[in-house]
Amino acid sequence: MLNLLPTTLRFLFGSLLWLDFSQPPAVLPARTPLSFQLRHEHAITNDSRVIFSNAVPSFAADSYAVSTSNIQTHRPQSAKAFHSARLRSIRHDQSEHVLWDTTDVLGPNVEERETLLTLAKMTSNAYTSPTASDWYTSDGWNRSTPFGWEPDADGIRGHVFVSDDNSTVALTIKGTSAGWITGGGGPTVRKDKLNDNLLFSCCCARVGPTWSTVCDCHQGGYRCEQECLEKSLIGESLYYSVGVNLYNNITYLYPNADIWLIGHSLGGSLASLIGVTFGAPVVAFEAPSEKLACDTFAPAFSSESMSPSSQSLSNTDLVDDMQPSTQHITHIFHTADPIPMGVCTGVTSSCGIAGYAMETSCHLGKVIRYDTVTHFGWSVDIRTHSIVQIIDRLLSEDWTQEGQEGRTVPEAKADEDCVDCFNWEFGSFKGKS
Repeated sequence: MLNLLPTTLRFLFGSLLWLDFSQPPAVLPARTPLSFQLRHEHAITNDSRVIFSNAVPSFAADSYAVSTSNIQTHRPQSAKAFHSARLRSIRHDQSEHVLWDTTDVLGPNVEERETLLTLAKMTSNAYTSPTASDWYTSDGWNRSTPFGWEPDADGIRGHVFVSDDNSTVALTIKGTSAGWITGGGGPTVRKDKLNDNLLFSCCCARVGPTWSTVCDCHQGGYRCEQECLEKSLIGESLYYSVGVNLYNNITYLYPNADIWLIGHSLGGSLASLIGVTFGAPVVAFEAPSEKLACDTFAPAFSSESMSPSSQSLSNTDLVDDMQPSTQHITHIFHTADPIPMGVCTGVTSSCGIAGYAMETSCHLGKVIRYDTVTHFGWSVDIRTHSIVQIIDRLLSEDWTQEGQEGRTVPEAKADEDCVDCFNWEFGSFKGKS
């Protein structure tokens, strides 16, 4: 009966209803290609409501073919119990056990260059409208009919691509709209910068004594109030919380589909944090390091080696929402980009001069690291951070490297022996000198 309601009302009800994940979608054979078409645009209003716009048929005809492989992940047995525990931990600081099921899902085959190139084109389009000259189709460029893009929408936005058989949804998320990184600004810059400085700084963007912090958790020197920092990262208007609501809306629209999360830069980090919450496959391009933010939310479950069937939700939002493994998350970046490498730091860096505190360097999941400095002679330069650089230069040809013959991309590896903000102390310092 809900299908008879207008689309807008169905989206609204989707954010209010619980879903049952107890029966995951059937797993298709490994490496089955999927063909995606654009179905929706997503954005948020200034009061943090998730809104959608449907793609017109003339534009949605463009398709993106993606090779796939089976990926093991974990999902909550009951979405209702999962969300109940999440709200209980946020509102009452109380723990509640959530059961996770280990399951195989069909995800993107990240070991193939053509797959990464197609996903990069799809996520690049999150920055722009389909009428613009920088919109990528699977074969090149497109300047077709507009379908309801709202250029004044504030905050997180992107697109929803759906496979021909409705079995898989690819949700793309835009990164930071800053002229010094992407070549253009836009209405989302203010909120993008706030989220960047909250998620990727050691403590509220306290880079130096002349900086204005984005939260009140700094306690002098290199000390940061842990509880204050946790609460600062989960505000309802901040991107992580909005992203959780967005994911819930998509699961209502496509209840039997697997959901992939794809993003570039800040969008990639948000995709990872949402993906680690729900156990969804993630591909993130040139994303700032999000592991510290995840560890801040969930200090008890920061180890990727843990795989218990039951976890306890307590303290804060992503806190112990985090599912037991992060191997379904794949980061792709190159060594000439100082942002994912964690070297765009200090008040005199390009990031610092622009007011961004990008201080972290450790990533969740696996990393496909292109050593473009050694093999191509690229100079470390903030301008190589653009997704266009990834599409036109990095992924335009197969990667060739001694010892990795037969591969089209570098081997994916975990960020091992990586430590963020080693000189900072996190704890309870109120009332202490």
